[in-house]
Amino acid sequence: MALNLRSILADTRPLTRPEFRRLWVAYIITTIGAQLTVVSVPAQLWSITEDSFYVGLTGVFGLVPLIIFGLWGGAIADAFDRRTVLVVATLGLVVTGFGFFLQSWLNLNNVWLILGLFAVQQAFFGLNSPARTAILPDLVAPEELTAANALNTTVLTFGGIAGPLVGGSLIPVLGFDLLYLADAVFLLATLYAVVRLHPMPPATQPRGGQKPAAGLRSIIAGLRYTWLNKIILVSFVVDLIAMVFGMPRILIPQVANVDFGGPLAGDWRMAVLYAAMPAGAFLGGVFSGWVGRVTRQGRAIVLAIGVWGLAMVGFGLSVTFAGGRVWPWFLGAVGFFLLGGIADMVSAAFRQTMLLQAATAEVRGRIQGVFFVVVVGGPRLADIIHGAPAGVFGAGPTSAAGGVLVIIGVAIAAALTPAFWRYTVTHPRHSDA
Repeated sequence: MALNLRSILADTRPLTRPEFRRLWVAYIITTIGAQLTVVSVPAQLWSITEDSFYVGLTGVFGLVPLIIFGLWGGAIADAFDRRTVLVVATLGLVVTGFGFFLQSWLNLNNVWLILGLFAVQQAFFGLNSPARTAILPDLVAPEELTAANALNTTVLTFGGIAGPLVGGSLIPVLGFDLLYLADAVFLLATLYAVVRLHPMPPATQPRGGQKPAAGLRSIIAGLRYTWLNKIILVSFVVDLIAMVFGMPRILIPQVANVDFGGPLAGDWRMAVLYAAMPAGAFLGGVFSGWVGRVTRQGRAIVLAIGVWGLAMVGFGLSVTFAGGRVWPWFLGAVGFFLLGGIADMVSAAFRQTMLLQAATAEVRGRIQGVFFVVVVGGPRLADIIHGAPAGVFGAGPTSAAGGVLVIIGVAIAAALTPAFWRYTVTHPRHSDA
């Protein structure tokens, strides 16, 4: 029984590595803080404008800096010491966190100032993420990569549960300013963890002792590497299909207020909806012991994204039939978000492992930059695509239609690229002792 339970629960071997463990614990704290801002920004914009169009503009203001600094950040991560990159990026996130606090504390209620701060924050986030993921093979053994990715996904989703529950519930009590302040303060934990990392200079030194290149040519080389590796390329395509068409996150304030009868500024309904999807991913992570034994990873990704699409269809139908009533439709919406979170966790763990194993150390940062742009930019595009139709057709039909498009899109992608569907890996053998 003990062996069976051990094979199901998350593989914790990476936590025996001190640097990985410090970062992992710090991310528990800072991810909760980040989710406070994720909840507060759209909620504050909705409370000021009562218009999902303006809330959806976070997609525009977030996407452009994410693309630029995500790609450039990947090139920087390959050209300079990755620890230094992480320190600078984390300091930038701390400063923008305090900026959010000040605009709310001064009661400026300026939509464009909020969106501008959001854009700057996303730029530093784009700089930070490729380096943060690219260092993973330097912190754990090769056979621990899938487990480490699952643990990272689990901690991110734990913050995604706690942050919305706390933030959504406390907005009427504490206001937006204190929640923004908490995010800025919590980031200090990650700053401490990255400062404690060992130096991580570029994998190869430039010829003649010249300064490492981190410009447009380096970015283009990373994009070319991605294009030529069809397995990596298709992993990006199917994730974009899932996120662009099937991520109705931006509609949660509208759903909680209009479809489930909550107050304008949000309450427990909005908090639970924000937390449901991360809660599903957290459960998937806790019981992720099996993912390290899966060899047919291409097939697993396609099936997981198909389940994600079905979950978004179910969510949209639950919202559509609610008609301002909470029960029982609210339970249905939450349940389908939970299912979507589980599917997303499975897909993310396999896709990230594919990238870390397929890319060489010299280009790993740039590949992670592309990956970051896809993973974070996809939902930003979804914010843009979902915002306007939801104002015309309603949040429920918009979400359900998006889920249908996900199922159709991933099926077409799998049919056109049978090599991805058949993609198989051989895991190194290791002891369970």
